[in-house]
Amino acid sequence: MSLTISPVDYDDRPDWEALFQGYADFYDTDARGAIGTVWSWILDAEEPFWADIARDGEGRALGLVQYSLLHRSLSGGRVIYLSDLFTVPEARGKGVGRALIDHVRAFARENGYGSVRWLTHESNDTARRLYDSYAPASGFILYTMPSGG
Repeated sequence: MSLTISPVDYDDRPDWEALFQGYADFYDTDARGAIGTVWSWILDAEEPFWADIARDGEGRALGLVQYSLLHRSLSGGRVIYLSDLFTVPEARGKGVGRALIDHVRAFARENGYGSVRWLTHESNDTARRLYDSYAPASGFILYTMPSGG
């Protein structure tokens, strides 16, 4: 499959929003309240948050990846945190997810960041097979709690 991966820009909002909503739906999350904020991060050149869309040869948006900088205190460095990866159902298993991950790895390498990190739900078996082809799971367990405010 012929793919192009390019940064999201202002004119990409309809495709970006459809992919972002698909990602939220996959995780059964209501992200409508976050759309404006995330969109502003993408368009802000000072914000260390990036979004890219994978398109097929006909220009159809097949996948989305969003990533940002993460400070690693134990190494005194920064790494790339791949926060969101989504492909439309009809593109799954066709190399779109792998191409998006490789794209982020290249970004990290070209910008001097030592690694790329991400999380996935333990039940996301299809994605985990892809992720396991890159590296074994780290063994860390994520905890999330409200700030109490």
